[in-house]
Amino acid sequence: MMPFLKRFLPHLLVIIGFIIASLAYFNPVLSGKMLYQNDIKHYQSMVKQQNDHREATGEETYWNNSPYGGMPTYQLGAKFPHDYMDKLDRMIRFLPRPADYLFLYLLSFYILLLVMRVPWKFAILGALAFGFSSYLIIIIGVGHNSKAHAIAYFPLVLAGILLVYQKRYIWGFILTALAMGLEIQANHYQMTYYLGLLAFVFGIVYFIDALLKKELKHFFKASCLLLVAALLGLATNATTLLATSEYAETSIRGKNLLAEETASSSEKNGLDYDYITQYSYGKLESLNLFIPKLMGLGRASDLGTDSAFYQKLIEIGQPREEAKYYADVTGLYWGDQPFVEAPPYLGITVVFLALLGLLLVKGRLRWWLISGMILSLTLSWGKNLEFLTRFFIEHIPLYNKFRAVSSIQVLLELLVPIAAVFGIYKLFDEKISLAERKKKFLISLGVFGGLCIIFWLFGGSLFSFKSLSDVELALKQPIIFDSIKEDRITIMKSDTLRSLIFILLTGSVLWFVLKKKLSQNIALACLGVLILADLVSVDRRSVNKDDFISKREYKNYFQPTAVDTEILKDKTYFRVFDQARGYMNSHTTYFFNTINGYSAVKPRRMEDVYYGHIEKGNLEVVNMLNIKYVIQQNEKRQLDVQKNPSANGAAWFVEELQFVDDYKEEFEALSTINTKKTAVIRIDYKTELGAFDPVKDSLSTVAISKTTPDHLAYNVYASKPGFLVFSETYYEHGWNAYIDGESEPIYPVNYLLRGLKVPLGKHTIEFKFEPQVVKTGSSITLGSSVLFLILLIGAMFIEYKKHNSVSQNDEL
Repeated sequence: MMPFLKRFLPHLLVIIGFIIASLAYFNPVLSGKMLYQNDIKHYQSMVKQQNDHREATGEETYWNNSPYGGMPTYQLGAKFPHDYMDKLDRMIRFLPRPADYLFLYLLSFYILLLVMRVPWKFAILGALAFGFSSYLIIIIGVGHNSKAHAIAYFPLVLAGILLVYQKRYIWGFILTALAMGLEIQANHYQMTYYLGLLAFVFGIVYFIDALLKKELKHFFKASCLLLVAALLGLATNATTLLATSEYAETSIRGKNLLAEETASSSEKNGLDYDYITQYSYGKLESLNLFIPKLMGLGRASDLGTDSAFYQKLIEIGQPREEAKYYADVTGLYWGDQPFVEAPPYLGITVVFLALLGLLLVKGRLRWWLISGMILSLTLSWGKNLEFLTRFFIEHIPLYNKFRAVSSIQVLLELLVPIAAVFGIYKLFDEKISLAERKKKFLISLGVFGGLCIIFWLFGGSLFSFKSLSDVELALKQPIIFDSIKEDRITIMKSDTLRSLIFILLTGSVLWFVLKKKLSQNIALACLGVLILADLVSVDRRSVNKDDFISKREYKNYFQPTAVDTEILKDKTYFRVFDQARGYMNSHTTYFFNTINGYSAVKPRRMEDVYYGHIEKGNLEVVNMLNIKYVIQQNEKRQLDVQKNPSANGAAWFVEELQFVDDYKEEFEALSTINTKKTAVIRIDYKTELGAFDPVKDSLSTVAISKTTPDHLAYNVYASKPGFLVFSETYYEHGWNAYIDGESEPIYPVNYLLRGLKVPLGKHTIEFKFEPQVVKTGSSITLGSSVLFLILLIGAMFIEYKKHNSVSQNDEL
């Protein structure tokens, strides 16, 4: 027992230290406050309807009728049966949010370094360098929780892969399956995809190494085991994966129904090039990985009264209060992206140590680190390295499903701290000659120290300090632009000097190590302090105490406006269109069924209809979506509401069916038809409909009687056989229609809506969302979870038998 305790006590103390560090950084959570995250506010509005349904009935709905005219909840926090990975994940993330994500960063990276056989004292530094990397803190601050969640499990997946290639097959298999299950459960497939790209690079490097060492048998054995482990991890999330895959085909990331025949494969099935590359990292902008303010700050810079911009405003006669306001809200960012919240600073201390590590390590570790870094950086440039980006979009499977290519820099956030730890570790390695260690140290010091000196002394003349968005300002108000440029130069030089100081301090510690003037423990403590001081001081610019609010303050964001209150008086069934806040807003989804929303996976058809018809003022489309209220701005720029008396209602009988050849004709026909009288349907369904000719007269009626998200019911009287159009969005997978309890086919009409043949007489019509994918996925999830548990118990039994055997041999 004592040897076991002695072996694991340091790790236990480290974990406790990580808990303390996580709570210390986000200490307002200890007083009950919460971090204001804008994207999470949007998310809470989007999921209000399904959460209310769950709370009221105790049942899960997989359809949310509130955003975008209705969509599945698969990417809106749906709770699936047998989701045991979710329960395990919540146990691991036991700290209050967002401290839980920081703790997971630290713990996961620490485990990876231990697997890489890095001593625990060095592993602590690596965990701190990874966990407090500015980008990883920024994404928490803005509410990209699922992204942070997925990135936090990156190191754990790599740890499992490494264990298998280290010939620790059993535990490597178990850890890979477990980590992959947790990674998928985090539900950010773009991040997981990028991890897959890195794993592919890893595999190529290890294959070449195995080929050279004549160890191909082991390589293929390990690779096959990893493939099975990954599949098992995926299977424990089968419901989420299958359901998301099914929905993705109907989202903006799936098939483009209106694409021209001459369009590229990516434009026909996936996101278009401009949308994918909208957020492309600039090549020059890459320098802010070690000089944070090289290209300015994010949206608002809070320049203060000492800034050249403020002084210039005062000089030209601007009132002080207005000048202060403009100084507070004017951004200094001049990079290639539309905007950034803050620069993705890796830490000059960490980057400096990483270069040292890349120079000192040998073999496959060096090459997969370098290869991964190059892949990450070059792909993050997006349209600024067009040939490579277009190649990936057109030829690499699934790459065109994801936007914001700059996000692939998360791989740098992972790889640079690994290299940094090995830089420190190898500097203490006396197997490497002192001369070589000194040489590599001086090269690293010279590279980054030299760059900082050049930028500090000559940076003002090396760069333009002007972005494309500044062109108009520079032409119309050159004096104002020059003052902003002066401030950009000032903060660039200030942060360059800051980086230079950290290089000199870090270099001094390393020099004393080489001269054997510092013990290992003191040197590691000094480096730890420098890494934390470097990163945390920049992190605090983005996320600090001011970003935390009380729960009461947070609830105020969800209070109805006077316009909302007025609309809420209407208890009938309708939709609201918030034109004032724009299509991409979630405020109305909190209170009403609407066509608005805020999601990265918007339904494709609603997206097409909005930009192709609604935005252009097609009132027939507004009517068919049962939009009864439109929120607008009045002449005083205040919110106002307009009632639409022409809304078609929940459902209506039409007089005729207009058949068209394809989706494009169906879409274009919406510009010419009266949606109350005519329904457009593709010719594909003519055979199924046969000689059916709808008849409408004043005696036929329809009234909606039930309006839960996944179950709609209507009382219908048809004086003659007719065709009903419903103001509900068509979704092929899961919605079933019943007339008096008998299943009937649903027809896609008007590009976006549902239609139904109705026989003569009085009927009850029901729509029920009964997705088979949830049932199938849940069965696979349950089976794979049981299999994983059996394998885990088996691995523990084998380990126990091995331990007993060793103990008995020791006694003999």
